[in-house]
Amino acid sequence: MNKRCYLLLAGLLAGALGPAAAQTAPAKPDFHQWAPTPPMGWNSWDCYGPTVTEAEVRANADYMAKHLKSSGWDYVVVDIRWYVGNDTAHGYNEKNPDFNLDSYGRFVPAPNRFPSAAGGRGFRPLADYLHGQGLKFGIHLMRGVPVVAVQRKLPIKGTKRTAADIYSKEGQANWLHDMYTVVATQPGAQEYYNSLFELYASWGVDFVKVDDLSEPYHAAEIELIRRAIDRTGRPIVLSMSPGETPITDAGHAQQHANMWRTVGDFWDNWGQLKEHFDVCARWAPYVMPGAWPDADMLPLGRLAIRAERGDDRPTRFTPAEQRTLLTLWSIFRSPLMFGGDLPSTDAATLALLTNPRVLAVHHASTHNRQLFRRGDLVGWTADDPATGDKFLALFNAQDPAASAPTPLDSVQVPVALTELGLPRGGAVQDLWSGRAVGTFSGAFAPYIRRHGAGFYRLVASPAR
Repeated sequence: MNKRCYLLLAGLLAGALGPAAAQTAPAKPDFHQWAPTPPMGWNSWDCYGPTVTEAEVRANADYMAKHLKSSGWDYVVVDIRWYVGNDTAHGYNEKNPDFNLDSYGRFVPAPNRFPSAAGGRGFRPLADYLHGQGLKFGIHLMRGVPVVAVQRKLPIKGTKRTAADIYSKEGQANWLHDMYTVVATQPGAQEYYNSLFELYASWGVDFVKVDDLSEPYHAAEIELIRRAIDRTGRPIVLSMSPGETPITDAGHAQQHANMWRTVGDFWDNWGQLKEHFDVCARWAPYVMPGAWPDADMLPLGRLAIRAERGDDRPTRFTPAEQRTLLTLWSIFRSPLMFGGDLPSTDAATLALLTNPRVLAVHHASTHNRQLFRRGDLVGWTADDPATGDKFLALFNAQDPAASAPTPLDSVQVPVALTELGLPRGGAVQDLWSGRAVGTFSGAFAPYIRRHGAGFYRLVASPAR
């Protein structure tokens, strides 16, 4: 049936059933519209692991509102175990965790870490503080139902069931044991997730990062979560973690989440960054508005103040590697979640995060794809849908060879302009600096530093 016939039939049915019937089934909003561009923000994980405090969240939010919001950064996400009052850095306290949860088995913020949550107020005061600055508020949660709720047989809101009626030990995370699997077919399972997101919506949550969800891939619980979010009527962006999400489930992820991880936890390690060239090339075909493969956080700036791993330090990435990271994430259109302590951000890092030409590619480019890979020389391209210009990212991922202790620091990375659909050549602008590079025909072959990147806009030469 073509679209015109479908609309005609829908109108006839609505007329036959009457206006009252038509009004009882409003169109369900498409959750993809809640993240039309890849989300950008700050997440507490890289700095504070499971130990972040309200004061630290507010300090990072204040910096974002002042220095980053105008460039599109607006999410502030409290990561793992905000409900434990006595967690520790360099791991998790599983010996004697001080859990905080309500009478329906739902975790609530630890008031010694989040004082504004005392008295049953939850995260509402903190969310209101962020919303007052034009920012959005996010939280992390683990898939499943709390083990302690199962042990206490706490009731599921709105049912005669308890947490002990919906759980299974099968599939429990092997790295943190706070939760049991929710068995999706058990009566009360959907109501449990409904009660969670009803609570989060009442707090004003705009973003949830659900861990232990996408690798291995828990399709049944993903569907419970999707329905529970939709039921609230609040535009809560859903991020699935960790990765790599099975690529065989990419279609399911696109239809249920706004973003999903393509890797495990990514840190300031060149080897991990280099792996992303393969990862991003593999996932580029699945990028779509509102559903974003997530290359994970940006471990830049000051890291690991009280992290789950590592010690307080500036990022180990060199300046060239930092530019490679931002260039690849931008032309791939990954979500951008900064992991460093924002109040400690230096001028160079701030410049990386706010470059308007680079962020324009991240926000609005199309047809993003790897153009070539010649050993460790890599090219990516994308289109500017507004102008027809081409974007080009070139990377030199070469490592020093043991037989050549002093390799060339820079090498030429040539691109035939016909590969970009520019048979007459064109003018080139450096996106990082904003400077005009020149007009080229035939080929463009800039020198790219080892572990570095070049990022360009190419404007086609006019026909004669």
